[in-house]
Amino acid sequence: MTKDRAAHNHHDHHHGHGHGHGHGHGHGHGHGHHHHGTDNERRLLWAMVLTGAFMVAEAIGGVLTGSLALLADAGHMLTDSASLALAWVAARLAHRPANGRKTYGYHRVQVLAAFVNGMALLLIVVWILIEAVRRLLAPPEVAGTGMLGIAMVGLLVNIGVFWLLHSGDRGNINVRGALLHVLGDLLGSVAAIVAAIIIMVTGWMPIDPLLSLLAAALIARSAWKITAQSAHILLEGAPAHIDSEQLIHDLPRALDDIHSVHHVHIWSLTPERVMITLHAVPHEAVDQDQAVRSIRTWLRTHFDADHVTVQIERQALCPDQHDVDRNDHGQHVSEHEHAHSPSR
Repeated sequence: MTKDRAAHNHHDHHHGHGHGHGHGHGHGHGHGHHHHGTDNERRLLWAMVLTGAFMVAEAIGGVLTGSLALLADAGHMLTDSASLALAWVAARLAHRPANGRKTYGYHRVQVLAAFVNGMALLLIVVWILIEAVRRLLAPPEVAGTGMLGIAMVGLLVNIGVFWLLHSGDRGNINVRGALLHVLGDLLGSVAAIVAAIIIMVTGWMPIDPLLSLLAAALIARSAWKITAQSAHILLEGAPAHIDSEQLIHDLPRALDDIHSVHHVHIWSLTPERVMITLHAVPHEAVDQDQAVRSIRTWLRTHFDADHVTVQIERQALCPDQHDVDRNDHGQHVSEHEHAHSPSR
């Protein structure tokens, strides 16, 4: 083996500074990422086609029956078709490889799409509230029979699209965002059916906006959840199942090789891809490569961490140095020894 190749395989670099550190990168990319991605794309594409096709049919039915409720729902489904298209494009972009300017690739596009979809749903809720108040003040005449027929077909289409997405990768935040849009359509179809039946039986027009308010409340709850979760990821928040303070306490107790850990940062590219960086102080006689492997294995086992970066420190920093380290990333006067553990 040549000297260059040996250097490449061990990833050891020496910089002329003061004390020694080691970086261990553990990349844990599950084999199912590509399969799930392709399946998600196919499901999103079919959902977009079915939703768009019925949106056109519902708009035509709304014009023929004079039903403002159906026209309004067609407008809702137009927004949903656009949102599903955005989700599909995001899923496609996520396959693009990392490059010099986007070193983590395009995985976050899915989270961004989920955030945009969540915000769109909240705007739709506001529109439904305004429209419901307007209709309560002046209930429009609705052709109940035609409305019922079209709403029944809409329910069947929405059940099919909902099943298509619900049986996919529900851990994917992008698919979940699209699923919420379809759930809103499904609830809208149920509300339209109930309203049509009541209008046909009693002629009481205010039932339509009243049921729309109930559907809006259910949509708002789910929309707020998906928007808050995607915003948390975009702001580099720690995943809900990991407590950094608990990790700092538990890891040294679980691993005999490690004296302490600090400077812990936890975030995620997507809900499925957890990223962790930390500084670790091993006990004196412990080999730094062994320490990195132990930490990486423990984090993968307990938190399914997708990418782990460990910086080894041979002696614990004093409190003042910790403060400098925490507030000024990487500005150490030190000699760095980078020990990259292999990908899993």
